[in-house]
Amino acid sequence: MSVKPTAEGVMASAQAAGKGAGPAPVHLWNPPFCGDLDMRIARDGTWFYLGTPIGRPALVKLFSNILKLEGGKYFLVTPVEKVGITVDDAPFVAVDFSVTGTGDAQVLQFETQVGDKVSAGADHPIRVLRDPASGEPSPYVMVRAGLEALIDRKSFYRLVELGDRQPHGGTEWFGLWSGGMFFPVIPSAELG
Repeated sequence: MSVKPTAEGVMASAQAAGKGAGPAPVHLWNPPFCGDLDMRIARDGTWFYLGTPIGRPALVKLFSNILKLEGGKYFLVTPVEKVGITVDDAPFVAVDFSVTGTGDAQVLQFETQVGDKVSAGADHPIRVLRDPASGEPSPYVMVRAGLEALIDRKSFYRLVELGDRQPHGGTEWFGLWSGGMFFPVIPSAELG
C-alpha cells in the first residue's frame, strides 16, 4: 500500500535532513520516486500547493532548496523521497540585479525571488528565447544545476540600457557583457 506524498511530509523530510542555509546536495541523493505532488510554480514565481499560494516565504525557500531538474522534469528531493511538481516556465524569477564594472569587465549579479544570488558568466549564462509568433523576449539566467530564473520585465528593461553591440556567430548582435562573456540578446539588424 503506497502513501500519497504531501507537502508536509516532504517538508518534514527536508528539515530532518539537517538543511542549513543554501541549496541541499540534491545531486547526491537518489531516493525512490514517491509520486507527484499537487504543487506548482507559476511563471511569476508564486508557489502553489493544492491550488492555493504558499504564503510563508521560509517554506517556499525550504522547498526551493530541495528542487532538482532531472530528465526535463522537476522534483523536490530529500534523502528519502522524490516527488514530482509542475513548473509553468522557470522555477525561479530574477527580481533584481546589480552591476559592477563596464564593458567586457562588467558583472551582473542577479537575485531571485527566494534570495539566491548569482553572477552571470560561464557557470551562470544568460539566454533569451523569443516567442515565434510575437517576437516577445523571455530572458533567463542559470541559477544552479539546470534550474533557471526568468528575468522579470523591470530588470530586463534595465539590462537593455546596459547592452552593447558585438560580433557573434558571423553577425552583429545586441547583447550583454557579464563575467568576461558576451550574451547575445537580439541581432542588431532587428533593432533598426
